[in-house]
Amino acid sequence: PYVSYEGDRFYLRGATIGYRLVDRPGFSVNGFVAGRLDGIDADDFGVDELAERGVDRNLLSDRDDSADAGVAMVLRGSLGEVELDTRADVTDASGGYQTSLEYRYPIPIGTATLIGGVGPTYLSSDMANYYYGTLDEEVARGVVDYKPDDVVVPYATVTLFTSIGKNWLLSANAQYRSLPDELQDSPLVEMDSDSNATFLLAVARRF
Repeated sequence: PYVSYEGDRFYLRGATIGYRLVDRPGFSVNGFVAGRLDGIDADDFGVDELAERGVDRNLLSDRDDSADAGVAMVLRGSLGEVELDTRADVTDASGGYQTSLEYRYPIPIGTATLIGGVGPTYLSSDMANYYYGTLDEEVARGVVDYKPDDVVVPYATVTLFTSIGKNWLLSANAQYRSLPDELQDSPLVEMDSDSNATFLLAVARRF
């Protein structure tokens, strides 16, 4: 389930709560706090996939979920919209930050709206190391020492919004990310994997 609330200034969108600092036609600036749900339990890593990289899963630690605080600026026009989003981990899971620049274009399809987007995401070295490198405590147990530098990850995303009856809304989002060489070489990434994809399906009821 997906819960959202849109007030005059405050908004809640799933795991993100924000405040509209500037809200003008064609331009907005939002401050927000958002959950980062990229954490993974060590037990959820693939044993065979890690073995191909020479890593014993029993020596790995969990990667924790965290929360980010950031600012997003959106410029809208007849040719779509551009969003610059900068956020930093405020729970000190990774201690890093990321910046994304995304271009989006909405396409009405009957009662539905299809939004396509493309852009790059910059990950600081701390954030890249936490999710794709090996931690100092793991290296001390005998895991290979691998720490990527800061990286740029290009991605494409497609989102669909459509009404279901009078009060219900269905949204679906798919994102494809192309992994740069430094992340492909991570001992935590499956051998010969050069990308990853995510899919989110949500249902909301209007009140």
